[in-house]
Amino acid sequence: MTTTTDTAVTAEAGRDFIRDIVQADLDSGKHKTVVTRFPPEPNGYLHIGHAKSIGLNFGIAREFGGRCNLRFDDTNPTKEEQEYIDSIQADVRWLGYDWGDNLFYASDYFGRLYEWAEGLIKAGLAYVDDQTQEEIRLSRGTLTEPGKNSPFRDRSVEENLDLFRRMKAGEFPNGARVLRAKIDMAAGNINLRDPVLYRILHAHHPRTGDTWKIYPSYDYAHGQSDAIEGVTHSICTLEFEDHRPLYEWLLDKLPVPSQPRQYEFARLNLTYTLLSKRVLTRLVQEGHVSGWNDPRMPTIAGLKRRGVPPAAVREFTKRIGIAKANSIVDVGMLEFCIREELNRTAQRRMAVLRPLKVVIENYPEGQVEELEAINHPDDPSAGTRKIAFGRELYIEQDDFMENPPKKFFRLSPGNEVRLRYAYFIKCREVIKNDAGEIVELRCTYDPETKGGNAPDGRKVKATMHWLPAAQSLKAEIRLYNQLFANPSPNAADFTADLNPNSLEVLTDARIEPAIAESNSAEPMQFERQGYFVRDADSTPDKLVFNRTIGLRDTFAKEVAKG
Repeated sequence: MTTTTDTAVTAEAGRDFIRDIVQADLDSGKHKTVVTRFPPEPNGYLHIGHAKSIGLNFGIAREFGGRCNLRFDDTNPTKEEQEYIDSIQADVRWLGYDWGDNLFYASDYFGRLYEWAEGLIKAGLAYVDDQTQEEIRLSRGTLTEPGKNSPFRDRSVEENLDLFRRMKAGEFPNGARVLRAKIDMAAGNINLRDPVLYRILHAHHPRTGDTWKIYPSYDYAHGQSDAIEGVTHSICTLEFEDHRPLYEWLLDKLPVPSQPRQYEFARLNLTYTLLSKRVLTRLVQEGHVSGWNDPRMPTIAGLKRRGVPPAAVREFTKRIGIAKANSIVDVGMLEFCIREELNRTAQRRMAVLRPLKVVIENYPEGQVEELEAINHPDDPSAGTRKIAFGRELYIEQDDFMENPPKKFFRLSPGNEVRLRYAYFIKCREVIKNDAGEIVELRCTYDPETKGGNAPDGRKVKATMHWLPAAQSLKAEIRLYNQLFANPSPNAADFTADLNPNSLEVLTDARIEPAIAESNSAEPMQFERQGYFVRDADSTPDKLVFNRTIGLRDTFAKEVAKG
């Protein structure tokens, strides 16, 4: 695989090899209307890799005036839940797409699929196999050795029909028998070596209840569902390329109402990220994260909770483009798109994450004045807000050093700095507790520097954010980093690559009242800190905010420090 790191890499505007195929099919008259589909299996939450597929399928339908179906591949009731169905629909809508009236389920077609399976048996193209799953696996052969015919491969049509109908009636236990296509056990493509079409599964289905005791395989249900729905371009990721001959074999042998064509593109792979549904499920089940929507998860629900705008995800999938070869995209490209969108849209506020108290000794006790602060430096229409200023303030602990190095320009004893929107202040005294920790600074201010400018023209080298002690609010701030510390985490043993510093919780942070008063779910920039969003756990009594992303990429440096 190659690695894409340049955030300027973009596909030609609106063009890729699949769109070229669609355009050519329309120009030639092969299709009059484009029909695509997004067919998730409802056994987990969608992740950012699915966002690429969603954007491609819905995007093509939108661009060419066609339609995109949302179809749930609900052929395995043991792993499917209504929670996943609901979350998938919510995620697709959050990304900005809508399927209209075109919501379907593979289970809608169970009756027709069964009838077609009986048709394969009658044509001598399918048989009931009594071998165990392990015996079938061992007899399939390898890439260099042909498979071996099942001892049940030559059963009569009558016997196969009888057994298949009894399977449907629920006479046999799970695993006792399967229905297999009769193709070629010596085929170079292992998928054509008599693949399983139906298996026995005594399980309650979320939509069909206990009606069915047998369920179709993905390969059997998928192409036929496409054909029933009139899909013209069945777009899959590259791992399904080897399945295409079987997809076409089934369409050729069955009385389907249309002939869709399958096309494959490269799936999304991101550094510092695993998108395997098996891994994501284990992360949730084993408690490595708080749930599918944990802001460290690459799920769409996790991105949403973290405050990532859907426009940033759409821009990211556009920039990486659609290719035929697998590659690894640097997560920095996603972060660039997030910062770019939030810098443009997020209003500015002030928050102090690790407060250090400042007392301005020459400011009148009991006096409070209101200062004007801008909401967005590049958008005058965003207006301004008022911030209270008084004798006691909070600044960031990192903005003060008692014995600073030469190039430390923030607050230190005897050094003068600017408080944003306010005044110049100078530190006069450092107060420590019995443990020798700095707990308070005694400072003075210059009343002639209101607004942050000195009438005598003197300059300072640092401007710091701050908050009034009495008029600021306490909040919990959750600082999220990448879930994995390794840029190429090992899916087989992912726990070894988990980042122990993926979450830091600050319980004594202070925020502007304007942040709480807005009651907005939109991300905002905490000046000099990064972009933050109100978390779902937040209440009026306990304000909680998540860091969406920092103002610049510091994660790689943090990992290097260990």
